[in-house]
Amino acid sequence: MSLLTPLWRAVAVFRVAALAYAAILMVNSYQDFLRPWLGWAVLALMAVWTVVTGAAYADPARRRWPMLAADMAITIACLAASELVVAPQRLHTGSATLPMAWVAGVVLVWAISGGRRRGTVAALLVGTVDLLLRQGVTSATVNGTVLLLLAGSIMGYVSRLTGDAEERLQRATELEAATKERERLARGIHDSVLQVLALVQRRGAEIGGEAAELGRLAGEQEATLRALVGVRADPPAEGSADLRVLLGRYAGARVTVASPATPVLLPAATAEEIAAAVGSALDNVAVHAGPRAQAWVLVEHEPDLVTVSVRDDGPGIAPGRLAEAADAGRLGVAQSIRGRVRDLGGTVAITSSPGEGTEVELRVPTG
Repeated sequence: MSLLTPLWRAVAVFRVAALAYAAILMVNSYQDFLRPWLGWAVLALMAVWTVVTGAAYADPARRRWPMLAADMAITIACLAASELVVAPQRLHTGSATLPMAWVAGVVLVWAISGGRRRGTVAALLVGTVDLLLRQGVTSATVNGTVLLLLAGSIMGYVSRLTGDAEERLQRATELEAATKERERLARGIHDSVLQVLALVQRRGAEIGGEAAELGRLAGEQEATLRALVGVRADPPAEGSADLRVLLGRYAGARVTVASPATPVLLPAATAEEIAAAVGSALDNVAVHAGPRAQAWVLVEHEPDLVTVSVRDDGPGIAPGRLAEAADAGRLGVAQSIRGRVRDLGGTVAITSSPGEGTEVELRVPTG
């Protein structure tokens, strides 16, 4: 059931109560009407329309413009009929119209269906007709219009908040279902696929030859699957992303990713840029350190700083090599790594020496 359903039911109850109040006032004062029979006819129309709207708005498919427009037209017609029933001098001094508070029903309906703006428009339409009947704007005649404007804007605001809450609840429900399914699949993968891949890797290494290559491929897939099912992705706040999840896609047989147990939440754009810089560093490892080089990615999260270190066991970088590459126009490190981190307000430190591997440290402020 939609979270807006109670609001529609509340409007239906309001219309019934307002109809009863209008009927009580008519019973007490119909002797003073210019045309009592017309007053009773309008009251009967209001009663029929209250039943019709109560049944129609119960179906979400009918809460559309044809019904909304008809609701407004009949409400204005019942309000305008007051000029033929109630004495003009009474209307001019702020006396009650035939429908009384019943006219607020259409304002509330428009507000629920379209928010504050639509509710305000409905209040202005009904309020304008009411003021035209009274032929003047005084403290006595303007009260009804002001109350309609307040009701339309407040109900529209509540309706919009309810709609947003419903969307968030739906997303949370979908995420919970996806998380449960992911955990179920993770259990199945852990109990079967991962064990088989580990066995293939071990046996392939023992046999050697082509079987060793198959074992290596099985090991890479095992590492990727472990990284996939090993990180729980808690729902990030809107506009943010968990850096652990973005870096987890780089995990494999030759890349180990170590991250905190809790989410590392950053603005989505910042997290994507850091992940891209790490990807560039790992690409350099694969190109310059050889296909068998091992790499380790370490994520450290402090209150105002995120540090990501990428270390490998390759041959290292000769002194002056990065400057030579930049002068030659090869800007992989200068732009893909340093440039990205610099744009985020962070720094990059590269530590390397021949034969001892390379470490690239990215430091980015979380603000």
